Amino acid sequence: MGTLRDLQYALQEKIEELRQRDALIDELELELDQKDELIQKLQNELDKYRSVIRPATQQVHKQSVLQEQQRTKRQAISAEPTAFDIQDLNHVTLPFYPKSPQSKELIKEAILDNDFMKNLELSQIQEIVDCMYPVEYDKDSCIIKEGDVGSLVYVMEDGKVEVTKEGMKLCTMGPGKVFGELAILYNCTRTATVQTLTNVKLWAIDRQCFQTIMMRTGLIKHAEYMEFLKRGPKPALLETIG
Repeated sequence: MGTLRDLQYALQEKIEELRQRDALIDELELELDQKDELIQKLQNELDKYRSVIRPATQQVHKQSVLQEQQRTKRQAISAEPTAFDIQDLNHVTLPFYPKSPQSKELIKEAILDNDFMKNLELSQIQEIVDCMYPVEYDKDSCIIKEGDVGSLVYVMEDGKVEVTKEGMKLCTMGPGKVFGELAILYNCTRTATVQTLTNVKLWAIDRQCFQTIMMRTGLIKHAEYMEFLKRGPKPALLETIG
């Protein structure tokens, strides 16, 4: 039978062992909480990119016949990217068009002010800004016609346009506004007509370039999150607790 001192020493060792296990359990719980947060963030990211990349279900049903009829025209305008491999997308060289600091800021603010594009990643917005090229239209020109296949997104830099739907005026837009984004985001035909009221200056980006930016960022983030989640709890910690 051990002495009182031996018993006290053994008790102290047990207390220290329990303290270490409690610390390990706390660490694992913290790691699990962090992964729960990452899973939720991943789900949110996937929902966002799904809304950008995949066509809306209702629009697909309504537009399937028209899209088939317009296939040749759509391919002539801009072929959508079909490669979904991250490495393939990483090797795609996006166009770059120089702009003044004022124009860059105007495009960025226009995107952030748009309900359908304001939640894009800042890196995506920067790439969109870089890829946009200048376009000009004279007064009384039709930039977008309701029912046409959409291939471009525009940002107004100078001038005014009128937006109508089924012959009824919806609004007038000036500098710093985005239009044409719905047809690109949801792969549907143009939902309204845009007519110039004055000479206008615009910045534009085509469907292929826009969707390449969306898919590349989305796939990279998805891969990063999945790789992190695959690591799982640390085996050494689990063995220690077991």
